[in-house]
Amino acid sequence: MAEPRIEPELNDPQARAVNAIEGPVLIIAGAGSGKTRVITYRMAAMLKRGIPQSAILSLTFTNKAAREMEARVKELTARKLQSLTVSTFHAFGVKILREEAAVLGYRKNFSIYDETDRTDLIRQCLRELGRDGTADVAAAGQVFSKVKTGALTWGDGADAAFEPVYDEYQESLRVYNAFDFDDLLVKPIALFETHPDVLEKYRRRFRYIMVDEFQDTSAVQYRLMRLLSDRNVCVVGDDDQSIYSWRGANYENIRRFERDFPDALEIKLEQNYRSTTTILEAANGVIAHNTNRKEKTLWSGNKGGNPIALYSFSDEREEAAFIALEIKKLRLTADRTYNDFGVLIRTNALIRHLEEAFLAENIPHKISGGTSFFQRKEIKDVLSYLRVIANTDDDVNLLRIINTPRRGIGKALIAALSERAARENVSLWEGMRGMRYVRDALFSELADAGFGVVDEFMTLIERWQGELLGKRGLSQKTRALVDEIDYWGYLVSEYRKDEKKAQWKFSNIMSLMKSVELWERDPDNLDPTLYPYLNRISLLSRDDGDDGLNKGVVNIMTIHASKGLEFPVVFIAGAEDGIMPHARSLEEGEASLEEERRLFYVAITRARDKLCITNCARRRRQTREVECAPSPFLSEIPPHLIEYDAARSEDAGPETGEQYFALMKQRFRIP
Repeated sequence: MAEPRIEPELNDPQARAVNAIEGPVLIIAGAGSGKTRVITYRMAAMLKRGIPQSAILSLTFTNKAAREMEARVKELTARKLQSLTVSTFHAFGVKILREEAAVLGYRKNFSIYDETDRTDLIRQCLRELGRDGTADVAAAGQVFSKVKTGALTWGDGADAAFEPVYDEYQESLRVYNAFDFDDLLVKPIALFETHPDVLEKYRRRFRYIMVDEFQDTSAVQYRLMRLLSDRNVCVVGDDDQSIYSWRGANYENIRRFERDFPDALEIKLEQNYRSTTTILEAANGVIAHNTNRKEKTLWSGNKGGNPIALYSFSDEREEAAFIALEIKKLRLTADRTYNDFGVLIRTNALIRHLEEAFLAENIPHKISGGTSFFQRKEIKDVLSYLRVIANTDDDVNLLRIINTPRRGIGKALIAALSERAARENVSLWEGMRGMRYVRDALFSELADAGFGVVDEFMTLIERWQGELLGKRGLSQKTRALVDEIDYWGYLVSEYRKDEKKAQWKFSNIMSLMKSVELWERDPDNLDPTLYPYLNRISLLSRDDGDDGLNKGVVNIMTIHASKGLEFPVVFIAGAEDGIMPHARSLEEGEASLEEERRLFYVAITRARDKLCITNCARRRRQTREVECAPSPFLSEIPPHLIEYDAARSEDAGPETGEQYFALMKQRFRIP
């Protein structure tokens, strides 16, 4: 029987990848080569062959990517696909932990601590042990993460002084019925390794596994995939776009996959559907200088294209002013909209002058990488109420709201309650519950009025548990909760000298309520109740930050944040030695330098039609102005592809790349 083919417009390598369903498959997908289409068509092909949707597991890195893939598969198959699992790694970990909570000794209503919650808990643990609660938090957090993920062990690279704090932290998480983000991957792995019957259950369930952006997987993520996968596993990635080693990504996982599955079918996707030939030739010329990579050459049917424009300026103010004016000019002369432009930078330090120039020219713009909406204090306050209602043993969120808005629960009473909870090895809530019935010497000096206020607070939470747990109408009821605690009055008292700020913060809460309402109305949302919402928010704020691009503005972002995006016109600002590559990479060795080159390659391949690259002769770094040299990566772009900055210079215009760099050395006084 002939295999069903569902792809009307795939090239030959894409079609091979779509129809290679059985056995291990490694797809090397170059930038802009249509990997998302391949993954979604591949899932559709599986379903058309009669593979149950519940047997398919597709893992990726952001909620946005997961939603896009799921929507495209539904469109291709015209099916609801409510049993198909398209998920981030962390969301999949939550799914396992929710189903197997009892095996791990947890209750299903566990909390997921974000970075802020985690930091607060570490600080609390340090203080419990009589350590400085501020100085060691960041260092402790880094050590804890590396110990959890197996990157370090106590006595072998991990500072043993933190081990008692780590033990206290782990015990606190257990008492508070909470997991941190490392746990969302580490705990399922530990579960599978210690309970073979549980692992076998999931291996029987998910018989076909796909992993997107495989070059960005960490050792822990690879281990989770390897435990689950038997034979039918397909990984899709591009070692030339591996740029996240600082958060644990390891492109060597591609070679590890080849060792673990020596008979894997390898398919290369090299036809680029995004950029012009000029841009791709430039990208190929740069990345070819990396030695530790799989050979591939991107090509495009979009022949020719604008030359790559390379500009040099005296300083960052001149650079930023030029970029702003050039965007305004191209918007008119090339019939562009503001969202056609992406301005990419290596570090956030380059943002300030760009933003000032855009403001001066009244160019609407958006800076990626600011404070997440879900990290704003007013939003965290409301969510903390919901998290405590869902899980009263969550001490971190309980402490956030116990006196917010102010209700007269003083530090002395909180300290006494915390002491009792620690003595009895229970959560703060359980300690408060005991206080209702037993008044011991610990509280002898505290006023009875304090107990009354605590009792009122507990009654409030218990009443709202009855209103919210397992019930619908989350947005409407949360609005009522916000009104009952008089959060608006709290904001007015906190910002009595700035009512506009209070109004802005309250409008953020109303925006949150609107987003909850939209989530409840989503026809694909089968359980619009409190627990699923809190899980979604924890993962959303972790994976995506700002979800998607603002369509009416120029997007200014780091190159890391631009991964997976594309723009008709791209400006790469600050292409100087010490920035691209970053000075740190020169100290860390060849592997770091190659990752910096991959980062530059990613930046180039974000451009569809036009690429402009800028650098400066001088740039202020911290408190001093320094002389700058052009990025060495610029000399790796084939010279015939570049239009050099002759028109703006007082010097004679150079005609070749060699002349350009000789001129730059002369202008920048480089020996």
